[in-house]
Amino acid sequence: MNTLQELWPLFGLRIVTPRLELTPIRDEQLPEMVDAILTGIHDPLVMPFSVPWTDAPRETLIREAIKHQWRQRCTVEPDNWTISFAVCCEGRVIGMQDMSARSFSLMREVHTGSWLTRSMHGQGLGREMRAAVLMFAFDHLEARTALSEAADWNGASLGVSRSLGYSDNGVSNAESRPGVVTRQQHVRLEAADFIRPDFSLAVHGFDRAEALLLPA
Repeated sequence: MNTLQELWPLFGLRIVTPRLELTPIRDEQLPEMVDAILTGIHDPLVMPFSVPWTDAPRETLIREAIKHQWRQRCTVEPDNWTISFAVCCEGRVIGMQDMSARSFSLMREVHTGSWLTRSMHGQGLGREMRAAVLMFAFDHLEARTALSEAADWNGASLGVSRSLGYSDNGVSNAESRPGVVTRQQHVRLEAADFIRPDFSLAVHGFDRAEALLLPA
């Protein structure tokens, strides 16, 4: 009988940094993901996301977080996909790092977004996990550009972007909470401008996962 990893090779993809392991999230990791969310991702007085999903009541938040991960898997196809990487430190899920692409073979562009449980802030892990998916995108997928954004008051997120070589790429407004408008700073990184971290990256399982992400 085939294993789930053989049937869905994306589950065999592993990106490893000195402190972190990033893998497309599996069902057995969902409880740890929920626990990481419920312990708190950000100061509740502010909303760093353009969609205020963390404001949902507890039971709704749990249910929708799990449904979101299942929906993401259903949309994966060559050239158009979102990978939700579980970010693990010392064997437990501490955050998520998403990377998505649309018409990738034409655009050669990825978009990233992430969250990290609040107890792990301030240790450089946000930079390490972003750098990991950027190295994967540029070196393995042959992306040319990476995009991201953050609320203009979110100095930590924008600081990660600028430390990796991103440049400002315009602004937009989002209703981050009902009646509250937040200005979003968009950023853009060309492969040639990437400020690489001082660690090496290990990527496992890409040879089999490649067919799910890139056209033949």
